[in-house]
Amino acid sequence: MSGDLGAEVVVRAAAATLQKYQHVELVLVGDQDELQNLVTRIVSDHSDAGRLRIVHTSEVVGMSESPADALRKKKDSSMRVAINLVKDGGADACVSSGNTGALMAIAKFVLKMLPGIDRPAIITELPAKGGSLHMLDLGANTEATAEQLFQYAMMGSIVTSDIVGIDSPRVALLNIGAEDIKGNNTVRDAAALLNASTLNYIGFIEGNDLFSGKADVVVTDGFTGNVALKTIEGAVGLVTHFLKRAFTRNWLSKVQAIIAGPVLRRLAAEMDARAYNGATLLGLNGIVVKSHGSADSVAYQHAIDTAIVEVRNQLPQQIGNLLQKETA
Repeated sequence: MSGDLGAEVVVRAAAATLQKYQHVELVLVGDQDELQNLVTRIVSDHSDAGRLRIVHTSEVVGMSESPADALRKKKDSSMRVAINLVKDGGADACVSSGNTGALMAIAKFVLKMLPGIDRPAIITELPAKGGSLHMLDLGANTEATAEQLFQYAMMGSIVTSDIVGIDSPRVALLNIGAEDIKGNNTVRDAAALLNASTLNYIGFIEGNDLFSGKADVVVTDGFTGNVALKTIEGAVGLVTHFLKRAFTRNWLSKVQAIIAGPVLRRLAAEMDARAYNGATLLGLNGIVVKSHGSADSVAYQHAIDTAIVEVRNQLPQQIGNLLQKETA
């Protein structure tokens, strides 16, 4: 029921998902009347509608609401009920574009952490040369110990293997230099743990090499990761602004824009953030995927795709098995 663009985005994404997958059932959680009206208007195929049900709730967590208030006071919110469904087995995963802090707090309270995982982490896929990379933590925790960075690396390696299909993803630690002596004690201690593990650890990576294709998984604390992500989003917006200004400056540049149209469209497709929407809350005893609050239906469907892949690959069980192996 939340997100910047409202429930219609979710219903349109649900309709597209039902057409794409023949063996997936979806549960829409929120206001019965509003959702039913949207389903009636948008889901034209009656056979698809049969795989879609609505669970009514009387409350909504606002985008600016404090996580503590959402947890204590909104027990019949669409977010809380959706996560309860995952806990009780009524759903295999939850996808939400609502308040990130509230989603994290409620999911951690209801689903609990996997044994051996101290804190959850947020991971997402980003474009890179030759493919993509997965980066975490993107803001679940502002600080992290060496042991927690090791746990992030382990979880990130499994997600990348599942989503991208890489057998042994290359894992790197984000640092201020690539040399072994660079960085603080926490990062160097985490490097020692990774060197002693079975993960494919390749060492430190600097910010200017994030998209070089050298690493498949980049690990950092939530403060640094969130700053890096927002900087990346801002840089993409700046490049887009400069391109538009350059191609609309005068009549000659407009002609050049028409000639360059096919190239620009391919570039826009490769940089389309909607194809990378869907950040997973890792370390929970259940699957929760966070869609960007401003996601349209195409982007939201990608978040659902991510959840489906993680369900099919039994992500929490994989994390638990690898942790058992590494700590044995």
